[in-house]
Order: sequence, then C-alpha cells, then structure tokens
Amino acid sequence: MVAPVLLRAAALGGGVSVSQVVSAAGTTPVGGAGASGACPRLLNHVFPRLQDEAPVSLCGFAGKVLLVVNTASQCGFTPQYEGLEKLHGRYASRGLVILGFPSNDFGQQEPGTSQQIGEVCFNTYGVRFPMFAKTSVTGAAANPLHAELARITGHAPRWNFHKYLVSRAGEPVAHYPSRVAPESRELVAAIEKALAVT
Repeated sequence: MVAPVLLRAAALGGGVSVSQVVSAAGTTPVGGAGASGACPRLLNHVFPRLQDEAPVSLCGFAGKVLLVVNTASQCGFTPQYEGLEKLHGRYASRGLVILGFPSNDFGQQEPGTSQQIGEVCFNTYGVRFPMFAKTSVTGAAANPLHAELARITGHAPRWNFHKYLVSRAGEPVAHYPSRVAPESRELVAAIEKALAVT
C-alpha cells in the first residue's frame, strides 16, 4: 500500500489570481460563492467547463471536500475514471466534489479536442462530476489552481491521475500519486475523515 502524503495547513500568500478564461465581454461564471459566502483563496479561480467552455467559478464549491485530479484519455490509468465516478456516486450527497482537469503534460496522452475528451470521460466512462477544458498542470505553464497546490504541498503532479484532497476549508490535506486508485483504502479513509469535518 502507498501511504498518502499528509500536509500541514498552509496559508496562501500573494494576491488573488483568477485564470484568464472569462471573456473581455464580462461573461458571468457559472456558480458563485459557497453557502458561507466566503471563497477560500485556493478556490478563487475560474475555469472553462469541458463540454461547452462556459466559465465555472471554483468558489461555487466552497464548503465541499474536493478531490482535484489531472486526467488523460490515453493513459494506463485512464480506467481510474470508473473509480472516480464510483466515489462521486457514493459521496457526492455528503459533500464530495471531484474536479477533473484533462492535461497533455505527461506522455502526450491527452492530445484530443474537448469533444474527443468528452467522448472518453462522459460516454465511455459515464463521468458525471465536473470536468474542465484541457489545461497544463505542471511547470511554468501550470494553471493557477495546480500551481498553488504544488506550491502549498511541495508536490506537483508527476503523471496523469495525480490526486489532491482539499478540505471543506479550502486547504490541501493530502496528495496521492497516480498509482493510488480512487477506491483504495487509504484514499477512501481520508475522504471519509474530511467529510466528517463540518
């Protein structure tokens, strides 16, 4: 078994960063601040939705437990979509939200268009959790969410299907490499522990 890497709560420094996906016309992002009305700095970003590129504010997920996963359609770990969807079905009603970020950063295993990526995740694997447009998750070109997750945890994704667990307070609490399956005992236990905190 692979033990998760547990993290200390860390305060985010610097100014608020919003990914540049909202048009100059001022498109209103889907979603808004969470039930508490406050948006943690980590979630203060907007990303285009995979299926239609509508801007989605991650602030709409404030107060939820998040599992942030960088995905790929042509990877040996691609079948993990099934396990992620099972987690979604099992825990969504208790406050878990899985956020999928397709990326072509590793092995060029996500070369397709949004439509092609959607065929794999929605039609092949029946994904119902939020998926976002293809993005970079590592290095200088990393999207702002993954850049902050890497900075806080000290660990950027090294391959597809790296997983970050984020608390209801918007703080990363653990991260898991690709080989840790979504339904693994250690990840499920960590999710249940995070969901128990209200």
